[in-house]
Amino acid sequence: MAGRGRASRARLVVALCLLLVSLVACGGRPATDSAVADVQRVLDRRATAILDRDRAAFLTTGALSWFANLSAVPLASWSYRVTAVHRTGSGATADVELDYRVQGYDQAPVAVGRTLDLSRDEDGRWYVDAERPAAKTPQQLWDQGEVTVVRGEHSLVLGVGQSGEALHRFADLADRAVPAVSGVWGTQWSRHVVVLVPRSLEGMAGLLGSPASSYRGIAAVTTGETGAAQTPADRIIVNPEAYGVLGAVGKQVVLTHETTHVATRTATSAATPLWLSEGYADWIGYRATDRTPAEAAPELSRAVSDGEVPTALPDDKDFGFTSDAGKLARAYEGGWMACRLIADQWGEDRLADFYRAVGAHGQRPGAVEDAMRRVLDTTPEEFTRQWRDYLRARMS
Repeated sequence: MAGRGRASRARLVVALCLLLVSLVACGGRPATDSAVADVQRVLDRRATAILDRDRAAFLTTGALSWFANLSAVPLASWSYRVTAVHRTGSGATADVELDYRVQGYDQAPVAVGRTLDLSRDEDGRWYVDAERPAAKTPQQLWDQGEVTVVRGEHSLVLGVGQSGEALHRFADLADRAVPAVSGVWGTQWSRHVVVLVPRSLEGMAGLLGSPASSYRGIAAVTTGETGAAQTPADRIIVNPEAYGVLGAVGKQVVLTHETTHVATRTATSAATPLWLSEGYADWIGYRATDRTPAEAAPELSRAVSDGEVPTALPDDKDFGFTSDAGKLARAYEGGWMACRLIADQWGEDRLADFYRAVGAHGQRPGAVEDAMRRVLDTTPEEFTRQWRDYLRARMS
C-alpha cells in the first residue's frame, strides 16, 4: 500500500509538471516566451532602418509615426532591448529600453524607457502601432515634432518649432560659451555641447519629465542637474519663454552657466553643495561681463542694503525650482558671491582646485570642511564670516 501511494504521488507530480510545462519548467525556471524574441527581431530591423534613414524598411516594422521627425538628427547608434511583452488579446504592449548616441557628441548612450503598442498581421508577424515614452519617463525631442538641426563650431543645436535663424543664434552663444569655460576650467572635457530648444515651456517640461510649473521663469537647465540622463550625454534644455525675455548679456550668461555644468559634471558629486556648483557656473557666466554685484545680484543686494545679511551659505533646499522666486534668486546670488570671494582672495586657479577637491571627497559630510582646510587654509566658520563681510562691502 505504501509503495502504491508513493507511486501515485510520483505520477501526480509528473502529470502536474507536464500540465505546467507551457508556463513554468518543472524545476521552477520561466519558460521561454517566443513573443519577446520575435518582437526583439522586429525592433532590431527598426533600429537598422533608423540608422540607415530607410523609410521603406522602417514601414515594414510599423507605422511611420515620428520617423520623419528624427531624420535630421545625426545618430552614431540606436538600439532597442525588449524587457517584457504584455499580451492584450490579439495585440500586446512591450517594455523597451532605447539606447542612442548623437554622432560626435555623446561619449556613451542615452538610455530611456519606451512603451510600444503592438499588433500582429494575418501572418502572425508583430507590427509596431505606436512608440511613446514609458510611464514617468521624459519625452525625446522628436516626440514633440520635426527636429531642425544647426551645427556650430563647438555646439549642436536641435529645435522643434524654431526657425533656423533662431537656432543659429543659440549656436553662436554656445560657441562663445565653450572657450570661455575652457579658459578657466581647462580643456579636459568634451568642449562641445548639445542644446535642445523646444517649442514652449510645456515642451521643456516634457523633455525633463516634470510639470511645467517647476520650470516657469527658469531660462535653461542641463539634464545632469535633474538626474535625467547619464553624465556623458548632458543636454542643455532651453525654456524659450523665459529665455526670450533676457537681454543679450543675460542670454550669454545663461548659456555659459549651463556649459559650465557640462564641463564640470565629472568633477561634481554628491559631495558638492549647490551653492558651489551653481555659484561656480554663475561666476564663469558673469566673469567676462562688467556687471557689478548689485547689478548681477539684485535680490541679495536689496536684502543686504536692508540689513538682512544671510547668516549662512545657501542650503541645497533653497535652490528648488519650485521655491519662492526671491529666495531662489538669493540662493543663486549668494553662491555666486561665495565663488567670487574665493576668486578675488585666493585666485581663480585655487577656486577651480577647491571645486575639484570638494567633488573628489565622495560624500557630503566633511567635504567642504576638508577642501577649505587643504586648499584655502580656512574653516567654514571663518569663510562664512568673510563671505558676510564681503556681501556688506560689495552690496551696501
